[in-house]
Amino acid sequence: MRTLWRFGYSARLLKNNHFRTAASNTSFPAVWMLLTQYSGRIPGCFVVVKKNSFFTMPETVEDKANLELYSPCPEVRGMTLLNREAFKRTVVVPVLKVKKELVNTLLKSLKHTVLQRPGLKRVVEDPEDEDSRLVILDPHKIPEFSLGESEQEVLKQLNVRPEVSKYNLELTYENFKSEEILRAVLPEGQDVTSGFSRVGHIAHLNLRDHQLPYRYLIGQVIIDKNPGITCVVNKTSIIDSTYRNFQMEVLAGESNLVTKVKENNIAYELDFSKVYWNPRLSTEHGRIIELLKPGDVLFDVFAGIGPFAIPAAKKQCHVFANDLNPESYSWLLHNCKLNKVDNKIKAFNMDGRDFILGPVREELSKELPLLKAEQKTSFHVVMNLPALAIEFLDVFRHLLVGEPCSTAGLPTVHCYGFSKHDDPAKDIQERAEASLGTSLDGRCSTYLVRNVAPNKEMLCISFQIPADVLYKRPCPEEGKEQASHVALGFQAKPLAVSCWSHLVSPVGHFSRVTAVFGCEQGGGRQDRAPARVQQLRGFVRSQ
Repeated sequence: MRTLWRFGYSARLLKNNHFRTAASNTSFPAVWMLLTQYSGRIPGCFVVVKKNSFFTMPETVEDKANLELYSPCPEVRGMTLLNREAFKRTVVVPVLKVKKELVNTLLKSLKHTVLQRPGLKRVVEDPEDEDSRLVILDPHKIPEFSLGESEQEVLKQLNVRPEVSKYNLELTYENFKSEEILRAVLPEGQDVTSGFSRVGHIAHLNLRDHQLPYRYLIGQVIIDKNPGITCVVNKTSIIDSTYRNFQMEVLAGESNLVTKVKENNIAYELDFSKVYWNPRLSTEHGRIIELLKPGDVLFDVFAGIGPFAIPAAKKQCHVFANDLNPESYSWLLHNCKLNKVDNKIKAFNMDGRDFILGPVREELSKELPLLKAEQKTSFHVVMNLPALAIEFLDVFRHLLVGEPCSTAGLPTVHCYGFSKHDDPAKDIQERAEASLGTSLDGRCSTYLVRNVAPNKEMLCISFQIPADVLYKRPCPEEGKEQASHVALGFQAKPLAVSCWSHLVSPVGHFSRVTAVFGCEQGGGRQDRAPARVQQLRGFVRSQ
């Protein structure tokens, strides 16, 4: 049964309501499952939405009082060159004076009342009594520096005086969170940077226009607040080049863009300025690999540096991996050796269409006729080039000649695409059907990979290539035709002739005719091929 997807504002709202911090190279996408019944056009169907979020510098929603208490000085507004000293500020907070031997007990008993802010000490020395300590309380829980009845009861049991004092707490640049610093610096009311992708030691930003004047400050703040990041870059163009890389500007830190990443327990090395890598796709890479079984065959048409190919090879699959970008191809070979699967992957540096018409067709033509009904080998084709991959699907039309030995052995395609349509799944399916020239109703599933931008989704459509699309069947009278061309002196080649009408076409089929009938390639006989083809055409017209 085809999986039906439906997206609306509810799905997009999910993205804005979940954030997390990731401190490693590996992404940890969150998964939401939203089940809600359709109304209207598709009654009775359910929505399943999966969202990936990879925010290493999230925006937090805090109450107004908290923002006022922990905001830097107003004087930093509009700062474009980072001055850490300007962020110093002193705030008044409530404290309790406690004997030092009672501190731990008190912290446990008043855990919801003491200060819980990361990076700030909850216990400080008492300048007036070395045997006592000052326990800092949360000013929002102790309004007007007055304890509630429950807190007073706890202190009474511990024999602690319920007297709240005021303490001047000094806050510095180190005490403020990234989003607090940026919210204080950027023009009031404008969005702060909502997140970035981490690629090894590199933080990758997509800054908006109003953030560009502050880009160098933003870059330095990210380095300061995220251990392990030593380089921050901002994308300055969209990914529209042939090789799927983009222009970028180094905002802060070192300019070394050769980095190491780890995804799903597999290490990769790459030059981020020359190849495509997106840590937000780690879950999708893992999902496809889970579909594969040892012994399966994977054709990775737009392989990049190998996030599908290498884990598939480690799973004992037979892998054919291709990428047009010479840099990606070079790093693919490097990562194959790095992960010791270079003898399990056949790598190619070709256009995707040529790869399918060449190595893919050759392998399928060789392996599919050998499949037996009881064999479990599956063939998978991954096409992860969302901007263009659907346009490549037409290459599967009549890729092979003959009759399928088993429909179970037909290759499964996993093709990715972007959509801004109100119904992205329907849009992706209709575009795939247009390229294939057939309906996929009941024969495909669509999967939401991630939200790329407002009103722009990335999806994966998966389907077995229909036999009537993949195979070009011989004409019904092929047996008679083969006997006829044998009579003319040609060697019969079963299933080689597609239809006589191709042979009598005035132009465009000469190379096919010579290939079909095996005109000799040597001994001075190749030059006689045109005459033999003309003889054949005359014979056909007479029939």
